[in-house]
Amino acid sequence: VDVEDILGRDPVHPEKKLLERNIKNKNILVTGAGGSIGKELCKQIICLKPRQIILYENNEFSLYKAHLELSNIDNEIKIFPILSSVLDHLAFKKVLQFYEINTVYHTAAYKHVPLVELNPIAAIKNNVLGTYNCVKSAMEASVKTFILISTDKAVRPSNIMGATKRFSELILQAADRYSASTCFSMVRFGNVLDSAGSVVPLFRSQIKKGGPVTVTHPDVTRYFMSIPESVELVIQAGAMAKGGEVFVLEMGAPIRIIDLAKQMIHLSGYELKSNKNLNGEIEIKITGLRPGEKMKEEL
Repeated sequence: VDVEDILGRDPVHPEKKLLERNIKNKNILVTGAGGSIGKELCKQIICLKPRQIILYENNEFSLYKAHLELSNIDNEIKIFPILSSVLDHLAFKKVLQFYEINTVYHTAAYKHVPLVELNPIAAIKNNVLGTYNCVKSAMEASVKTFILISTDKAVRPSNIMGATKRFSELILQAADRYSASTCFSMVRFGNVLDSAGSVVPLFRSQIKKGGPVTVTHPDVTRYFMSIPESVELVIQAGAMAKGGEVFVLEMGAPIRIIDLAKQMIHLSGYELKSNKNLNGEIEIKITGLRPGEKMKEEL
């Protein structure tokens, strides 16, 4: 099943002129570069011809895989993998200064809502203190542009993950008021289709096993965007930013998760098994809302 088949709208195309502004011939650093968003961001950055790109990641295997994959895109772009945590303020600042970084894309965060609910302290440390460290370092190293990847879950947050992301946004907006040299802005994502830990890979594996496909509630809706859209939004937002803004992609109408499940079952070549169709192959099982989960997200 291709992501384009389930997006429910035409993909949003980027403004080409905006994409190059903060990247071409510049020194770029991406935190969380081994994650699905971070890695795709690095791929698109490399295609826009930076002078060099720093992959900042605390997971050794993710960093190894990302570096290996990205090194094959363009031999002329210098790529430096840095194995470190955003919680290490001095190490982060040192990297910014040593590589003379112009633009930081801060994607590093714990994002999986149920896991974060169970591990709030780790999430607060990583998402809030980690962001604070990065922001402080960027100001001290006079980085020109700093973009935070945030989430629609930061709007009136009902879970720890959303609350940590809202806190991160406030850190950036406060920093922007006091910073003479760094422009801080943030981008709010909807659910990113096919990103690590998202609903599409889960449904795909459940369908492959013959079901059931698990949905928390029949009326749950979410806004969706593709990985390329999310990355292009981040790059464009950084180019448009004057400081302190929150950017959101126009994602059309929210999609019911149960409709997404039905569509994926159909597109995979199976029939939905239900009371009306007992001969179907794959059924949908309602599991109940998880702690901190909203019925509807807001932008």
